[in-house]
Amino acid sequence: MLKHRNITVERIQNYLKSDQFFDVNLQSFLIKQTSEVAVKLAKYSVPGLERIPFNKAMLGNYEPVKVGVQMSPTWSTHWFKVEIVVPTSMKGENVMLLFDPSCEALIWSDHGEPLMGITGGNGGDRHVDFDLIKNAIGGDKINLWIEVAANGMFGAGVPTMIGAPDPNRSFTLAKAELVVADELAQALYWDLEVLLGIIKEMPEESQLGRDALYTANQVVNTVRAGDHSTLAAAKSISTAFFATRKKEGYESHVITATGNCHIDTAWLWPYDETKRKVARSWATQCRFIESYPDYYFAASQAQQFEWLETLYPQLFAKVAKLTQEGRFIPIGGTWVEMDCNMPSGEGLCRQFLYGQNYFKKKFGKKSSVFWLPDTFGYAAQLPQIIKSAGLEYFFTQKLSWNNINKFPHSTFYWKGLDGTQVLTHFSPADTYTAQATVKDVVFAVQNNKDKQYSNQSLLLYGNGDGGGGPLQPMMERIRRVSGVEGLPATVKFGNPEDFYRDLEKTSKDLNVWKGELYFELHRGTYTSQALVKKYNRTSELLLREVEILWSFCLVKDPSARYPKEELDRLWKLTLLNQFHDVLPGSSIEYAYEDVIKFYEDVSKTGNALKLKALEILNIQGLNGKVLNCVNTLGWIRRNEIVAVPAEDPSQFAQITADNNGLVLISELGAYSSSKASLTQKAVQSVTVQQNEDVFVVENGFIKASFDKHGHLVQLTDIINNRLVSHPDRAANVFKIHEDIPLFWDAWDVEIYHLEKKWDAGVGEIFIEETGPLRVVLRVVHPISENSRLDQRIIINANSPQINFENDIWWNESRKILKVDFPVNITNDFATFETQFGYIQRPTHYNNSWDMAKFEVCAHKFVDYSEYGYGIALLNDCKYGFSVHNDTISMSILRSPKAPDAHCDKGRHTFKYALLPHAGSFLESRVVQAGYEFNVPILNAYGNTMVDLKPLFQIDQDCLVIDTIKRSEEQLTSNYFLIRIYEAYGGRGQATLSCGYKILEAFESNVLEDRVKPIEIKNSSFISFGYTPFKLISLLVKISA
Repeated sequence: MLKHRNITVERIQNYLKSDQFFDVNLQSFLIKQTSEVAVKLAKYSVPGLERIPFNKAMLGNYEPVKVGVQMSPTWSTHWFKVEIVVPTSMKGENVMLLFDPSCEALIWSDHGEPLMGITGGNGGDRHVDFDLIKNAIGGDKINLWIEVAANGMFGAGVPTMIGAPDPNRSFTLAKAELVVADELAQALYWDLEVLLGIIKEMPEESQLGRDALYTANQVVNTVRAGDHSTLAAAKSISTAFFATRKKEGYESHVITATGNCHIDTAWLWPYDETKRKVARSWATQCRFIESYPDYYFAASQAQQFEWLETLYPQLFAKVAKLTQEGRFIPIGGTWVEMDCNMPSGEGLCRQFLYGQNYFKKKFGKKSSVFWLPDTFGYAAQLPQIIKSAGLEYFFTQKLSWNNINKFPHSTFYWKGLDGTQVLTHFSPADTYTAQATVKDVVFAVQNNKDKQYSNQSLLLYGNGDGGGGPLQPMMERIRRVSGVEGLPATVKFGNPEDFYRDLEKTSKDLNVWKGELYFELHRGTYTSQALVKKYNRTSELLLREVEILWSFCLVKDPSARYPKEELDRLWKLTLLNQFHDVLPGSSIEYAYEDVIKFYEDVSKTGNALKLKALEILNIQGLNGKVLNCVNTLGWIRRNEIVAVPAEDPSQFAQITADNNGLVLISELGAYSSSKASLTQKAVQSVTVQQNEDVFVVENGFIKASFDKHGHLVQLTDIINNRLVSHPDRAANVFKIHEDIPLFWDAWDVEIYHLEKKWDAGVGEIFIEETGPLRVVLRVVHPISENSRLDQRIIINANSPQINFENDIWWNESRKILKVDFPVNITNDFATFETQFGYIQRPTHYNNSWDMAKFEVCAHKFVDYSEYGYGIALLNDCKYGFSVHNDTISMSILRSPKAPDAHCDKGRHTFKYALLPHAGSFLESRVVQAGYEFNVPILNAYGNTMVDLKPLFQIDQDCLVIDTIKRSEEQLTSNYFLIRIYEAYGGRGQATLSCGYKILEAFESNVLEDRVKPIEIKNSSFISFGYTPFKLISLLVKISA
């Protein structure tokens, strides 16, 4: 035998297959009986694409059907009434129903309880067997209902899984029958499968591998086709193999195996289909928990639990019971498994606030593990936010997908911007959908990069992305490999939270990784689906502003009804849309219909709440004539020009091209309001001159020269006598790059796109406004045969900042549009805003780690500075940037074709600005400028002047008050949560002042717990220390 190892191995493989030799190999024994006639079917196809509840489905018009019936189109729903009479020949047997609709389905009991999910078809995630009845008596009558969803586990993409879905796909009911499985044959099958895994994965010369080969061959030689009596002898051979190789004593490596089914909250399917995926997946796992007493299942995303609670209350009650038993484990602590690149710092905080609070309220405990296996990079402030939200540990595996550098650690401490450390584990199996095979076990040990520091690792097994979760063969494999002497690890079922506690106790001398966990793939997700990204930015800022204004309302009138329920609803919609395949732009077009609808709800309702607050504060009034202005930022704003409706143009120093009046706001206090003067003039004016094909704009701060195409050919800082622009190359130049990734279309922009680019088409510039408060130049670019861009270049009288307002019609295929700004700056590093801080990244490609960051994420600004001077690029909705050598580039729009064939086609509006500044970044006000560019001064006409005292103000320029809201405490409406962060990397003592009386103050956290009392000074001041990038949450009680 050993002379013919490969032949023997192939023989064993063939003995398990359901193909050519199925009638004479082990497959021929697996089923003892079948009956198709015992299953009577009737079908009701729901009109349109509606997904209806169980009680409504009962009222449908059902027609008799048979196996072979078609179900279409894609995304439609078809309910089956299933009437079963168990044949007398199956008396005393355990009977299963096999139901294969070639797509997804959910089996319901006759009284409306979800029982189990179905995944039809012939893929690796196939699961079509339902345990119907044990020890049947014969003649048993059972009625079931089956809700069939006309979509596969991964939607209906063509020609590949990630392609845009075929809207007219048809699915066939391939099987509906009763079966009795041969349990002895099934157990022998699982034994032989694991033996084959040992043979293939262990070294040929290993004793274990050779013993497994000998044993498996013996099993095949013992079983004779058609002779059931030979199975018992064969099973005794395989059983003896595992029994005699049980490990005892020291365990060299321990793998904790946790079942999970990663369910993308939307991806190749819409939100509403995810709701059903949750029910299908979790109903199945509840049954497995009942069948396998040592099985643990973990599920994340509080939003999915809330959907289950609302739509499937019976199943939710079962899940809640199993959570109390510690078998079904809510994990993660966030509302959804969100993108971690583009949400704001406060957006990340709210993910944890809503997620942890939901878990605490419904299940009695918060999660200790931040669980995010599939997100496309992890921001540098996450460790601090994780710890502040009551979590201790972090899990992912996504960086195993890096396409340039291999991440060097499996178990380590991740240190954030402020120095906070969180124990982190990347599953060395490099997946969250392991199949619990011998191969998974062996690879997990071999691939573990920190075995010298820890002998433990976590294995996540179960079908995922589209849900499903672990199947019975996976649990059976784990039982068999759990303690085999000679395998490189002991495998055990386990709870991931217990795993982390053991890891913390037993690991030693772990390495520390500082800063962001940059994902070297999916860099196109910073740009795809531009409208979604714009809505995310505007929604977060709108809700921030609503909370601030309603805080003013509560100070004015403590009995005012703070709109918490509506704000919670709007925040949850915003957080839902931050899911890691939605905000990044990698979902199907059908999914984005709901996404945009939710954002429109946030915008409409949020603006209505804002208007209501302004009316309560008398800032806005019916037929008002007094212009009131409100500053919702935490510092004094000076010399800003705003456009307001101009009923009487003679009152204004300048009327815009669209007939608004320009108003100069000379000074407006932090978090306060005052009346604006319509006639106030700028200290100096701005002028424009045309010298042949060059347009020169000057305002006392800068002198900017544009060519006839709107390119910035020269920018000079007049005050500092400094050439800001590159001496030889124009800025504000649009470039089109070919954008064809290796596979992941909407996800990836690859480094070679930098090699294939060309100048976009250009138009002719003209003067639209001539001052004195601002100059506007306008140019319409025919950037290609199919796309055009209308740009307004705006320079105000009182600022060195150049604003660019853009209106683009985009109709391209697999191209990316960028705008370049070559500048007269040299530095090895540029500064990119991230959540609650900034990241400095290299501007060169010295090594592969530098080169991999050819496209990176930034929020409101990118700054490029050297000693004594710098320049910042601000934006209102963009996230994809690069700084290489002397050029700042911003990615504007992409045009991938999968999974949304029409991604980004159509009209887009966006703004960016160029801000030169004296001093380096650390000496600048770029952080404040980024806020001001995104949070304009509010203005409204009221019936009286309203002069609100500053709500809060802080005395250190490096500290930013980002959030003011009513606290989650329901005791009184006068407690407010104030979120502050240190923005530049400094330390010291700060004083927070309040325009009203402070009654109590506490140090707090992301979850708004009272951590420690703070001393109040003179009823209106509190002091505290701060360190670099520290996130400071305060609970403050005030009264008017």
